[in-house]
Amino acid sequence: MPEGDTVWQSAKRLHTALADKVLTRSDLRVPKFATADLTGRRVLDVTARGKHLLTRIEGGLTLHSHLRMDGSWRIFADNQRWTGGPAHQIRAILANTERTAVGYRLPVLELLRTADEDKAVGHLGPDLLGPDWDPERALANLLQDPARPLGEALLDQRNLAGIGNVYKSELCFLLGATPWLPVGALPADRAAQVPALAKKLLEANRERPTRNTTGRRGPDLFVYGRTPRPCLRCRTSIRVADQGDGSRERPTYWCPSCQTGPAPSPQRRAPGGTRPRTSRRTTN
Repeated sequence: MPEGDTVWQSAKRLHTALADKVLTRSDLRVPKFATADLTGRRVLDVTARGKHLLTRIEGGLTLHSHLRMDGSWRIFADNQRWTGGPAHQIRAILANTERTAVGYRLPVLELLRTADEDKAVGHLGPDLLGPDWDPERALANLLQDPARPLGEALLDQRNLAGIGNVYKSELCFLLGATPWLPVGALPADRAAQVPALAKKLLEANRERPTRNTTGRRGPDLFVYGRTPRPCLRCRTSIRVADQGDGSRERPTYWCPSCQTGPAPSPQRRAPGGTRPRTSRRTTN
């Protein structure tokens, strides 16, 4: 599941493969940009902005992509077989004389002027792994709607950029609060810890092949994906229920003993697969 740390890793791999090299092939397989030809242009850099990828190209152009749930960029050597999925799932190909970057299942792919990047990422809050990180601003953003559930506030990229469903669940566990606890009900001392704790987790994992929040060998995560196994702290069974992020319901994990606050019944699903309530749209 791509979150800020894995998108950062993707940007690093793409930068290593493409930056300061001239494109010998470009193929954007989305209708709006299918005729765009970047061949002959030099890639200047590839950088992550929250969960977004910005590939800056000579001539004042930026290729903006977003992985969402299923997208990925794969890097291949010359004559190496492409293994990221069937050909019909390829949305972008960028190649030079040494490497080929292939974008699979990219739900967002657009070519824009570098000067207009804010149209794609200007709505984002401070980036947990970026040079614009501002913990005070991130905390103020989180607290601006005290009634909003903590889990929803953490997922909203307008508050702080980079947290996904895994880190949402893990952060709530480490804070000792359920994801349904209103942000304003979080004790002030714990609320103040949120930006630094979130940054610590993402920074610790941006170079790791396997995400780890427990700091131990063995179980890598405290709660995410661990239902109905016992909590690593108290041995109570981990629970799971859906929580909206504004665009879809997502499985959310918590320990009913270690985390205080409201929570729905385990394994809650709305009839017919629809969301049980309408929540504010969360931007990516």
